[in-house]
Amino acid sequence: MALEVGQQAPEFTLYDTDRKERSLSEFKGQNVVLAFFPGAFTGVCTTEMCTFRDRMEQFNSLNAQVLGISVDGAMSQKAFSDQNNLNFPLLSDFQRKVVSQYDVELPNFAGMEGYVAAQRAVFVLDKGGVVRYKWVGPTPGVEPDYDEVKDAVSKLG
Repeated sequence: MALEVGQQAPEFTLYDTDRKERSLSEFKGQNVVLAFFPGAFTGVCTTEMCTFRDRMEQFNSLNAQVLGISVDGAMSQKAFSDQNNLNFPLLSDFQRKVVSQYDVELPNFAGMEGYVAAQRAVFVLDKGGVVRYKWVGPTPGVEPDYDEVKDAVSKLG
């Protein structure tokens, strides 16, 4: 069942790039931008994560925490984060539980039968963890409208 605007975002705990467990609940009291992406070191994903990096000052000024989520392992994400100087946490959903909870599974990614990645998707959560904005890309090659994401966060106060 798809997660929709107005619903409580499902709680999760995933490993970050330092293999430390991070839970969604630790960000209560902040607005949160969950940016699901298909795969580290791919062209569009690199562009997307770097765009969020370059706009972090805007999100910080809105009391918003950006979290990047993919099914890549924590070590791959660490290399990806370091290579691109990312300034927000990347979380590893290697068991694919969160992409399932948020209904953003991308089966047979890149023509690889049986490989499930994350769809490119953005959820904006308010300080109480309620989904206030949702965007799911029609294809992995389409980036979110970054101004629209920022505007969604700015409406939360």
